[in-house]
Amino acid sequence: MPGRYGCGRDEAERYVCLRSPAPLVVDGDLGKEPWLRAPRSGPFVDLVTGEAAPLETRLSGLWDDEHLYLAFWLEEPEVRASLTERDSFLWMENDLEVFVAGPDCYYEFQVNALGTIYEVFYVWQDAWRRGSHFDRPEFDPAARRADVLGGFQDTMRHGRHPRGKRWAFLDWDFPGLRWAVRVDGTLNDGRDRDRGWTVELALPWKGMEALAQDRPFPPRPGDTWRMAFMRFESFDAGGERLEPALGWALNRHGVYDSHIPECFSFVSFSEKRLDAPSPEGS
Repeated sequence: MPGRYGCGRDEAERYVCLRSPAPLVVDGDLGKEPWLRAPRSGPFVDLVTGEAAPLETRLSGLWDDEHLYLAFWLEEPEVRASLTERDSFLWMENDLEVFVAGPDCYYEFQVNALGTIYEVFYVWQDAWRRGSHFDRPEFDPAARRADVLGGFQDTMRHGRHPRGKRWAFLDWDFPGLRWAVRVDGTLNDGRDRDRGWTVELALPWKGMEALAQDRPFPPRPGDTWRMAFMRFESFDAGGERLEPALGWALNRHGVYDSHIPECFSFVSFSEKRLDAPSPEGS
């Protein structure tokens, strides 16, 4: 049955990460091993309705004892991006977004086709107290660049999240994060038809300490974390931008809001290793 947000627990998609046969070079090239054989997700759907998105987006994931690796394929006939400054408001144009949730916090990553990124670390205010897991310099709202997020895009149309508000630490950067983007086409050139763009990420488990809280990191085989994978796409009609941008995700949230950990997908970590490629000629 649907939950408060229109996303029942049984509706959340489940993805199983196999173990990577070797550390990966992060260069955005998803035509290399092992991404050629890693299981791909189903296509992203409309964030609100769950209907099929008009442009295809899929992901793959792998892991080892050092990193979580993620790969994304984004179909786009006209690849566009303009923001170049780190932590620009990338949702104002076309972007890809990844969320990783802990019990009392979550991390948000955004990237555009230029490779510009935006990062924020969120802590539920009911979990932040002196002596708690989050009582550390990087999560001091009095000393850091922090904002407050209410929920449901801070509107009352759908009501606010029942857990209340979150501290949003805008200057937090994921330690050791690596990312790369490749465009299959010509960026910002409407004279031809592009195929799309790809994104490759490596998130070190060492950087997950704040997110893990009491969970082991790297995870144990069989462990499951909540993560969200989303894409926002702007369209113009008659020379004017349509509002809001279209939002697509691995599974629907039931409302136009990406910040609902209860609707995040389930990502499990298998002990099964993705088979190494056969020797040439065998």
